[in-house]
Amino acid sequence: MRIGSTERHHRKEIEVRPIVYGRWPNCYRLANDVMELIVTTDVGPRVIRCGFIGAENEFKEYPDELGRTGGEDWRVYGGHRLWHAPEDKVRTYFPDNSPVKLEQEDGAVRLVQTVETTTGIQKEIEVRLASDAAHATVTHRLRNVNSQPVTLAPWALTVMAPGGTAIVPLPARGSHPEDLPPGNSLTLWKYTDMSDARWTWGCKYILLRQDSGPRIKPQKIGAAIPDGWIAYARAGRLFLKTFRHEPAAIYPDMGCSVEVFTNKEMLELETLGPVSRLGPGEVVDHVENWWLFRDVRVPRNDADVDAHVLPRVQTARTDAE
Repeated sequence: MRIGSTERHHRKEIEVRPIVYGRWPNCYRLANDVMELIVTTDVGPRVIRCGFIGAENEFKEYPDELGRTGGEDWRVYGGHRLWHAPEDKVRTYFPDNSPVKLEQEDGAVRLVQTVETTTGIQKEIEVRLASDAAHATVTHRLRNVNSQPVTLAPWALTVMAPGGTAIVPLPARGSHPEDLPPGNSLTLWKYTDMSDARWTWGCKYILLRQDSGPRIKPQKIGAAIPDGWIAYARAGRLFLKTFRHEPAAIYPDMGCSVEVFTNKEMLELETLGPVSRLGPGEVVDHVENWWLFRDVRVPRNDADVDAHVLPRVQTARTDAE
């Protein structure tokens, strides 16, 4: 295996089998020789685990909530979920505490939620695992089941295990006076504290370190990321998401195609699709590609990202072509 390459094993038929996980009796495991994913059907749609075979979960889990079902309160559970933006206390936090339908085909599973009673939106997540690499394609789908159009944006949120660092690539930099127009925007929330020591504001990248200290307060930023990737480095491993950024499209939250959020328990990597006006019966898809890499140093600055993370991004893109 060359340095920076995607870890590959021989091609095999993807194993998809039922499994008990986190006290939920009806989960399903997708696995090849190197990577496994576990999805829930007792609640969801959710991907609750993503990791190398035999290694720890790259995603955060909330032990007190695993195995729970039903009820009117929204639960974070952990793992990966699908929302629709913009964020609103009523429509966004519709509880996904009920069973979802699972459809299976050719090494992939599709998780279909019942229609949300408060929004008339139906969520689907389709997970397809590569046969010979630590790579999965995750398609997020929102369907408008209302009798009227709905304006929204798909929003894919991955809750990462604590102790790592998020990497957000900034658009290409320029110089003065050659580049007079603004190049990009950065969205701050009212609780964003740019002086917080967890932030590293580089020239080419923004880094956000997760910290579980007792006095830690939530932090969040968003931005338009034309490079179409975001990553999380932790314990010598790298979780990478790639996605398509559409430069001419309108994105939610003042133009964000990427957002990162952290508190003392976890860090979220979030990607968003463009704002869409869905007519009755129409759907919108948002696709992420996930990659896992070993032996990646946690970056502390731009030079570290260029040396240890960017080669993995380039390899993932090359292998996907």
